[in-house]
Amino acid sequence: MTGPVASLPMHDWPELRGATDAFWAALRDALRAQGLAAPERLARDGSHWSNPELALSQTCGLPYRNRLHAEVTLIGALDYGLDECPPGYYRSALVAREDDPRAAAADFSDARFAYNALDSQSGWAALEAALGPRAPAAGLRTGAHRASIQAVAAGAAEIAAVDAVSWRLAQIWEPAAARLRAVGWTRPTPGLPMITAQGRNPAPYAAAVAVGIAALDPASRATLGLRGFRPFAPDVYLAAA
Repeated sequence: MTGPVASLPMHDWPELRGATDAFWAALRDALRAQGLAAPERLARDGSHWSNPELALSQTCGLPYRNRLHAEVTLIGALDYGLDECPPGYYRSALVAREDDPRAAAADFSDARFAYNALDSQSGWAALEAALGPRAPAAGLRTGAHRASIQAVAAGAAEIAAVDAVSWRLAQIWEPAAARLRAVGWTRPTPGLPMITAQGRNPAPYAAAVAVGIAALDPASRATLGLRGFRPFAPDVYLAAA
């Protein structure tokens, strides 16, 4: 037994590390106040989603729907106050170069695309939903939304689907984003699932997340773009295919 582990890997950009660590400190204290085990610091060394001692993490909707729903306990999703999205939902921007003459996402049906990973709801499933089935070998796998933005800006790809939170962050922190524009948006889907280990009661975890967000200092909350938290039942994700 190694003790509880926690991670917040989905938007853990270097520029946000201070705010992310402050968020974890608020969550940790709120979890402990509920009598729940929580590590002192976040783990940043690999995936912890199936760890039986997982205290808290944030995953992606596609792996949750495909396999993790049987391996973890769903708590809900953070709300980032995204345009055209209900609380706790998100969507993807379809981004292309600013100087590309094509005006709409439909014009890119045969374009070379970049994607972060095949198990990404916002980078792969959203791209296929918008443009139709893709052959992975026809695209460029980048490993991260930020890298997809950089690839399109550099001309290595012509279009990519990037989750709305990453796109908002990129417009602040990633210089390559200034050379891109959104040519379309996908429909909203339930946001990145907050999870804990299998077999746990989600209610005290949901309460702790809400308290942690409220306790977070305003500057860190603004840096992360956090607005709140929305509990979800598993069926919300399992029905989103």
